[in-house]
Amino acid sequence: MTIVIGFEGSANKIGIGIIRDGEVLSNPRRTYITPPGQGFMPSDTARHHRAVILTVLKEALDEAGIKPQEIDCVAYTKVTVALVARTVAQLWDKPLLGVNHCIGHIEMGRLITKANNPTVLYVSGGNTQVIAYSERRYRIFGETIDIAVGNCLDRFARVIKISNDPSPGYNIEQMAKK
Repeated sequence: MTIVIGFEGSANKIGIGIIRDGEVLSNPRRTYITPPGQGFMPSDTARHHRAVILTVLKEALDEAGIKPQEIDCVAYTKVTVALVARTVAQLWDKPLLGVNHCIGHIEMGRLITKANNPTVLYVSGGNTQVIAYSERRYRIFGETIDIAVGNCLDRFARVIKISNDPSPGYNIEQMAKK
């Protein structure tokens, strides 16, 4: 059994997930929300993430029922949460693994759907891309050159005051179903 704790903070969300052999044990997160019509200032977002990270870490461990000594590896999306992840890995004497944010989304989707070698339409706040695995790595076969679909959905949700929890796109989809 392998237990991995992952730290993610690539945009306005910060979250910590704990997975045991492909099963998600916990996944608490917090969202930094800006006023409608405003984008995310990196310094404001970083301040928010620093203020909530220890609370989110405690929630992740408590929800998963896991103690730090049971964790096999600490993973993180590069740069944004590296300091926290590195500190936790050192305190707990665990190996540290940097993860590309986009590839993390794709691999989690593969894990959940059990898809083998999928071609993916990757839609996030900053990217809209057609991606597939080729020649031992993920390759982008097409992408938007103006506004990403995810960014458009984020902006639309803020303007009409749709909740950002768990994500604007999901909440817009639920409203559309009604």
